[in-house]
Amino acid sequence: MRIGVLTGGGDCPGLNAVIRAVVRKGVAAYGHEFVGFRDGWKGPLEGLTKPLGIAEVRGILPRGGTILGSSRTNPFKIEGGVEKIKANLAEQGVDALVAIGGEDTLGVATKLNDLGVNVVGVPKTIDNDLNATDFTFGFDTAVNIAMEAIDRLHTTAESHHRTLVVEVMGRHAGWIALHAGLAGGANVILLPEREFDVDQVATYVTKRFQVEYAPIVVVAEGAHPLEGQMALQSQEKDSFGHVRLGGIGQWLAEQLEEKTGKEARTVVLGHIQRGGTPSAFDRVLATRFGLQAIDAVHEGDFGKMMALRGTDIVRVPLIDGTGELKTVPLSRYEEAEVFFGS
Repeated sequence: MRIGVLTGGGDCPGLNAVIRAVVRKGVAAYGHEFVGFRDGWKGPLEGLTKPLGIAEVRGILPRGGTILGSSRTNPFKIEGGVEKIKANLAEQGVDALVAIGGEDTLGVATKLNDLGVNVVGVPKTIDNDLNATDFTFGFDTAVNIAMEAIDRLHTTAESHHRTLVVEVMGRHAGWIALHAGLAGGANVILLPEREFDVDQVATYVTKRFQVEYAPIVVVAEGAHPLEGQMALQSQEKDSFGHVRLGGIGQWLAEQLEEKTGKEARTVVLGHIQRGGTPSAFDRVLATRFGLQAIDAVHEGDFGKMMALRGTDIVRVPLIDGTGELKTVPLSRYEEAEVFFGS
């Protein structure tokens, strides 16, 4: 069997670990042949390939990013896109695809599978917002990066008696903000799932200063105030209909400085959360996903996504992972709220 592998959407630590696991087991255990499609769905759409064998995946386990490249290409937004993909797969002699990606990439995989393309999906996103899986790889690394930043910011905030607002990624789901904020001892955590009251945040900040400690406020990029809008860097949308978010941290810092009379600064972690070597947890999870994915392909169990349930890797229908985003439940936020203002 000849199998294509692609990585789409935003990059994250652990992508190379999946590629490595799929290829090594696929070749060693099953004798399959692999071809790498470059730059997400742009690869099978335009016939962009690269060799993918044992030699190509040696040494890539600790590397961040993806050796295959990525993009936010949506073939369903391109005239004749599906037909081009089918034609290029046939020309390359590809019998099945392993698609590694998040909501958008696996959403395309779901539609293609319904149209007769043999696809198996592996869930990837630092946002941890794909349904049907307890965790996605990339999330643990992103949280640890954000936590380390918060640890460092505590000392400089206290030295200068200022509020530091840390803006982290999270368009519709605040998992990074919640976990990094809790682990880093933030005083306020603001998520997209719950509108916030700026005056209440200012009250928490003031209480923190009263005990002679400087406050840390962690805010997800998609969070927004009561009766307010998400802060946008650009109105321009990508091929999946997403606008570029950013700026809520700066806006919030200005508001807090005005309301508390204390200096406030903003730190935007941005793509730092995506880069660098994956954590041990993400390396293991990504490897296990890859091993299960090639088993599914070998068995002809297409239209499935790999998922972590407890400590087990299971297969679920692709639509279960992409049909609805997994957001932070209110109960989880309320667990953390007891620390605010203390």
